[in-house]
Amino acid sequence: MPKGFPVAGFVSSLTYQARAADVLISTYPKCGTTWMQNIVWLILNRGEPLAVTTKMTDVIPHLEEVGRAFVEALPEPRVIKTHLPFGLCPRHPEMKVIYVTRNPFDCAVSFYHHTRGFPRHYDFSEGTFDDYFECFVAGEVDFGDYFDNIGSWLDEIDAPNCLFLTYEQMKADPRAAVVAVGEFLGPQLGAAVGDDAALDRIVAHSSFDAMRKDQLRWASKRPDDMPEFVRKGVIGDWANHFSSAQVRRMLARLADSPHAARLRALWPEIIQGAESFAAAGSDPRHSTQ
Repeated sequence: MPKGFPVAGFVSSLTYQARAADVLISTYPKCGTTWMQNIVWLILNRGEPLAVTTKMTDVIPHLEEVGRAFVEALPEPRVIKTHLPFGLCPRHPEMKVIYVTRNPFDCAVSFYHHTRGFPRHYDFSEGTFDDYFECFVAGEVDFGDYFDNIGSWLDEIDAPNCLFLTYEQMKADPRAAVVAVGEFLGPQLGAAVGDDAALDRIVAHSSFDAMRKDQLRWASKRPDDMPEFVRKGVIGDWANHFSSAQVRRMLARLADSPHAARLRALWPEIIQGAESFAAAGSDPRHSTQ
């Protein structure tokens, strides 16, 4: 768990009893969590953005940070965020579960910048990507190993109460992703996606340009010289950070996963590009990271 999370919050979160009306947004960190929170909020509120005086964590809280009592006090339908693996998550056969994942290369880069941006929690503001990569590939980062987390969910994502999306799908066609979420939420909660004007508002207010305008809606203020919470939101930035040796090691971790074939099928072009990058044997990274 992150250093800033109270132990009591985590412990009590494990006893939370899910309800049929709950909506759970589950991800490994830096895989589109905040983006999906914003999309769900906008759908439920017909495209009206979160008030500038309200933080997303107040209305869609992080279960293992705030704990059971905070979540139980929310009005239904409760929308909850978690980074926990499947085995530790609250479950109910009728609850809605949205799981979002992202290719491990871009996830590692985004998580690196995220970690640098919290100097009060980590002595890592001057840390290099090379330093962070060693932690990530060993699974010694917040919320544990990337491959363990996604592996715990892959056997569950075909359940009728689960919607599985990749960050890359969402980037390729944001409007289709919004419609998919709305239709999954059902005619009562997701009706806004059937209204063209409301759908236009949802897509506009969930864009990265819109989300970057007011960072304090999504996270606490960071030092001016640190990366923003909503930073780039691009695909392929990993090539500016990884060495060919690091790419080979990440590919080896993927190959060792019991879900390797399914993971490759999620990102065929990205993985093929990574294999070509590694085979080239060069290190084209920028001089600053």
